[in-house]
Amino acid sequence: MNPLLMAVLAVLGVLALLLILSLIRTLLMPVRHSTYEPHPDPERARAYAEKLARMVRAETVSVPGADQREKFLAFHRLLEELFPRVHQTLEKTEIDGNLLFTWKGKASDRPLVLMSHQDVVPAEGSWSHAPFSGDIAEGKVWGRGASDTKCSVMAFFQAVEELLEQGYVPEQDVYLSSSCTEEWAGDGCPKLVAELKRRGVRPWLVCDEGGGIIRDPIGGIHGNFAMIGVFEKGKADVRFVSRSQGGHASAPKAHSPIANLAAFVHDVETHRIFRRRMPREVAAMFATLAPYASFPLRWVFSNLWLFRPVLLQVLPMISAQAGAMIRTTIAFTMQKGSDACNVMPQEASVWANLRFIPHQGMRESLEILRKRAEKHHLTMEVLSASDYTEPTDIEGAPFRTVQRVVAETFPGCAGSPYVMTGATDARFYQEICEHVVRFAPVIYGPEQMQGMHGLNENIEYSCLPGAVDFYQNLIRAVGE
Repeated sequence: MNPLLMAVLAVLGVLALLLILSLIRTLLMPVRHSTYEPHPDPERARAYAEKLARMVRAETVSVPGADQREKFLAFHRLLEELFPRVHQTLEKTEIDGNLLFTWKGKASDRPLVLMSHQDVVPAEGSWSHAPFSGDIAEGKVWGRGASDTKCSVMAFFQAVEELLEQGYVPEQDVYLSSSCTEEWAGDGCPKLVAELKRRGVRPWLVCDEGGGIIRDPIGGIHGNFAMIGVFEKGKADVRFVSRSQGGHASAPKAHSPIANLAAFVHDVETHRIFRRRMPREVAAMFATLAPYASFPLRWVFSNLWLFRPVLLQVLPMISAQAGAMIRTTIAFTMQKGSDACNVMPQEASVWANLRFIPHQGMRESLEILRKRAEKHHLTMEVLSASDYTEPTDIEGAPFRTVQRVVAETFPGCAGSPYVMTGATDARFYQEICEHVVRFAPVIYGPEQMQGMHGLNENIEYSCLPGAVDFYQNLIRAVGE
């Protein structure tokens, strides 16, 4: 027999054996179902909805660079009315509209920080419920900030309010942190972190918004899953510019600025310029979700030792969100050319937003883009940039504590590591804390995900009691 044919048959035989072994392994895996659904006391859920609705009605849109302290002080007065025991008992620190409450515990060696932001993005377009109405209808609280993220601000304030009513004293110090500049990556949270640093506080665990209880997180996986963010990708805003002598559009020259930009954008969009690699945390996410998946996904997710190369190729085509977890991404978002239709531009620009993955961080990713831009005779200007955050140890005690509290609070809801492709204030806490997670304990279905920074933002208020319970359970668990 031909040696080459024999080698091919041998390879095919080994591949067939591996496929059979992976198939047997998958068939032996117990199939699980996500069974968690909130079934709260209706009166309790409605009471929380009323508090959240009042918080939504307080318009707290933040504007970069503007002095808006008075607006947020008015919101603080509402918080004092809604949560009087918190304000009577805890030490309050206000810095330019940003809030930090200190609840002294019996010990200070494992402090806990619960955080989320007060500010919201602008509300434009036509809404079915006015964006600052705080309407309670159809089992939901409607309005800007209902899900992003006054729901979690309400929940941790309410959690402490109720514990104080019970006479509870925490085993460890607890801090409630809330900035008013998160939506534009302002200096609010850094000021709070600087204050804690001045006091010599090093939190054992920080729990911010970011992830959440996501309904149907991936096609073929149904139910509610607690997706706990363990690191954030870095980000940058970049401008690419092409220049020429300009001229009249009636006698155009080749390689105009807009043509150069178009060629560059097409080049980047159609070629794989950033490496794909599966972070440990993403592999752990797939392993957690595998028993809940339909059979084809269960086969792939539970056998990454075999299917990882294939999954790296197809994941961006299956899910943009999942694809963003394995590579640096670039999105072209704005462009500018001539001011008149019959004038060749002397300068044309296109702007892009990048998100950096740890295996190909800020410096390497920007250098790749710079070289690609130079090939198309463009200059590149980095308007702002920050690198990825260090991942929280998913085997460490703080992360395991969060997982345990999730299981206790939301029975039947699996807790999984998750990569934040967006950005939150949590990254500023990395300076003083090694274990920072991004998890808002509320349910986000497709409607809620679409409404964030979009039209008709809302939250199903049946999930609010679970959020309050989660924060109470986490406060107790950190002290154990």
